[in-house]
Amino acid sequence: MLTLPRSLRRTLPVDPDGRHLRATVVTMATVLGTYGWALLVEHLAGLHADSLVQAVVVASALGRVQRALDRTDRAVACLVLPCAAAGATELGTLIRQQPGLGDAVFVLGMTAAIGVRRFGTRATRAGTLVVLPFLAVLVVPAGVAPTDGPARAGWAALTALFAVVWGTLLTWAAHRTRVLPRPPAAWVVRGPVSARPGPAPSTRMALQMATALTAAFVVGRTVWPDHWAWVVLSAHLVCGGARSRGDVLVKGAWRTLGAAAGTLAAGALPGTFGPGSDTTVVLIFAVLAVGTWLRELSYAYWAACVTAALCLLYDWFGQDPGDLLRTRPAGIAVGALIGLAASWLVLPIRTAAVARARTAAALAGLGELLEADWHDVCAVRRARARFAHGVDQLGLAVAPLRVLAALPAPGPPRACPALEAWSALQGCAGPADELTDAVTAAPADLAGDPAVTGRRARAAARALAVRRAIGRRPPPPDGPPADAPDPTGTPAAPGPAVRTALDALTALDTRLDALTRLYPPRQAPSAASVTVR
Repeated sequence: MLTLPRSLRRTLPVDPDGRHLRATVVTMATVLGTYGWALLVEHLAGLHADSLVQAVVVASALGRVQRALDRTDRAVACLVLPCAAAGATELGTLIRQQPGLGDAVFVLGMTAAIGVRRFGTRATRAGTLVVLPFLAVLVVPAGVAPTDGPARAGWAALTALFAVVWGTLLTWAAHRTRVLPRPPAAWVVRGPVSARPGPAPSTRMALQMATALTAAFVVGRTVWPDHWAWVVLSAHLVCGGARSRGDVLVKGAWRTLGAAAGTLAAGALPGTFGPGSDTTVVLIFAVLAVGTWLRELSYAYWAACVTAALCLLYDWFGQDPGDLLRTRPAGIAVGALIGLAASWLVLPIRTAAVARARTAAALAGLGELLEADWHDVCAVRRARARFAHGVDQLGLAVAPLRVLAALPAPGPPRACPALEAWSALQGCAGPADELTDAVTAAPADLAGDPAVTGRRARAAARALAVRRAIGRRPPPPDGPPADAPDPTGTPAAPGPAVRTALDALTALDTRLDALTRLYPPRQAPSAASVTVR
């Protein structure tokens, strides 16, 4: 029996509190409600089954995306997603009638949806919404008779609007009943402006996507003219949204292995229920629900479940699965390789660089907490929220490194500074929470206590020094040194809030000391070392 190494199994997160399961329930409620609406529209407007496929694909992806949307984003979604759904419907017609032109428009649309990320968080979310109906174009099985007529795009837009409104109502109810936590505000997730030379990460990702999709269309239409969409879809899923080279490597491996497993699992059921069977529809939704829940454990589960659902969909349409059991894994693997090659060869984004940048961003949030006006409790809480979000984003960036580090390899294990930095910053989360609670309870006592002030200044100076070391800049010339002693001793009988704050600051200083060893300060060149030629 083949089992994963224990170290690798430990890298897969778990769902001890059922948070991911509750999110899956909300997502599937969105999908089922949208599917019911699409059935009604199909009956009243005389549409075909392709409209149902588009509705389910859009609602399934929207269920995951909507978890991060706030009120403004949802208002934007009410405009963007229906327009994108109508455009994707017409694009599907264009691809069937003029494949070359349709493929080019598809590539340009996907590239633009990624390129707009340079304009901020809201533009990033709007671009993600645009992508959802485009993916539905690739999911509809080849040979399925589409709905014709000018009203088709209008019905698609109306169904997309229903998905947004229905999903918003469900998410609002989940937030009100505390089934799901509220998403962080836009000012929390707003990332720092990159000062690195060269193209922005969004531009790099857009060019990578354009290269991958172009190659996937060429290879898919040449090798598998009837099933080219498998190659294109796989290339997009591997290359799209990849944060770094390590991320795309792990995602490509999980995509290939999961898709192969899903194909084999679904291959045992073809023809069992017959074309158009209601049992097949129930199985499709059940597999999607399992995949949505297990996606947070590993992308391989999601890839396996989605592939199995697509196999069942092909069976529902009555297509012979015989040759598909061989060609589908091959097409998926080729698409994954194309996405991997594009991400590694076209303006690649190094995993270590992403980890350093996100470590610095998390330290910026911690420094803001230490340097904030502690009389302003709201500012302290905002700084704590930014720090927590920064640590979460760092965890996403180093996720592929955790998987790669857990794989068995010859020789002694190699140290990974990014993983050690993430562990140190995770260790800062508890003390940061305790410090925030202490400041909230007694802001005046802490702001006026000399021992707390001295220890706070020392921790802030050390956090700033580490940030500058990460950016390969010399430490600040002024300010208290990182190892300076407290200017005064601790009072004989400090209050509970002061004791909590001192303990939290000591714990933070210990973690920051570990980060200082990972990123030692870079010494500025002295005047004596500068020579004039």
